[in-house]
Amino acid sequence: MAPVLPVVLPLQPRIRLAQGLWLLSWLLALVGGLTLFCSGHLLVQLRHLGTFLAPSCPFATLPQVALAASAVALGTGLVGSGASRASLDAAQYPPWRGVLGPLLVSGTAGGGGLLVLALGLALVLPGTLDTGLEEGLGTALAHYKDTEVPGRCQAKRLLDELQIKHQCCGRHGYKDWFGIQWVSSRYLDPNDQDVVDRIQSNVEGLYLIDGVPFSCCNPHSPRPCLQSQLSDPHAHPLYDPRQPNLNLWAQGCHGVLLGYLQGLASTLGNLLAVTFLLQALVLLGLRYLQTALEGLGGVMDGEGEAQGYLFPGGLKDMLKTVWLQGGVAHRPAPEEAPLEEAPPKEGPSEV
Repeated sequence: MAPVLPVVLPLQPRIRLAQGLWLLSWLLALVGGLTLFCSGHLLVQLRHLGTFLAPSCPFATLPQVALAASAVALGTGLVGSGASRASLDAAQYPPWRGVLGPLLVSGTAGGGGLLVLALGLALVLPGTLDTGLEEGLGTALAHYKDTEVPGRCQAKRLLDELQIKHQCCGRHGYKDWFGIQWVSSRYLDPNDQDVVDRIQSNVEGLYLIDGVPFSCCNPHSPRPCLQSQLSDPHAHPLYDPRQPNLNLWAQGCHGVLLGYLQGLASTLGNLLAVTFLLQALVLLGLRYLQTALEGLGGVMDGEGEAQGYLFPGGLKDMLKTVWLQGGVAHRPAPEEAPLEEAPPKEGPSEV
């Protein structure tokens, strides 16, 4: 059977291949470590922002798969650097001969499969963030007032911290707060006529005001923050609600978080692509180095030329060998089956 993609490797090309693999393997380990760090960073950010993502959003799968893929790539780089360095020394290479083959198979199947899966998720899953943030932020705003409801006690604090840290207000803008009741009924005076009028002014029976929480205020504004009566042009001196409001954050949290998370996903996707390319080169080079050294008995400076290849035979021949080894070879062919001896004919019975 003719080997697949054979390459003749004399002594000097074998040495240069081993040296280049050592450098590529350390580069793969470095990029794999960076990818591991970025995956962990994205996973931590999603843990902090999980309150503002819909439970059905599958985006959190991306950093988990990327974390596993980058860990395998880091291990492949470290193994490749050790194997390529050991191949230059006849005394250090023999322990690698028995394990390098299985490591190549596991690195190609496991590491390559995880990287391909992570790359696919990096291309597909960022599109689910729009709907996930829309639903999650809407739920967070609706539960802002529920400071004494079990399971919702931290909703107000988390949303205030989000708006201060990311410099945003509401879901798509500060006017989103006008359409929900964000003040707990515990702090409303039922005897106040203004409170009663506001509750009776809508069919849901909610206390709606044209104001925003303090976390929407922009501390960089020279003017004291205006939080209430924001739709009344006469409520504040020198204030026009139709003009850009410098007192409040202009952007909604949906757009800010969407850009932030998609930026992290884009960076992670680029690192995964570089990791995939480097891992493919390292595994390919290790395979050629391994097969070339096997032809020389595991000695780098062996006499003569060596031939490196990907597979010892073609795909058709490999499948045929596997099929034959599976039991077909043990069944005798019709022409090879031993002929059964004919039973002896009985002679005429004696009278």
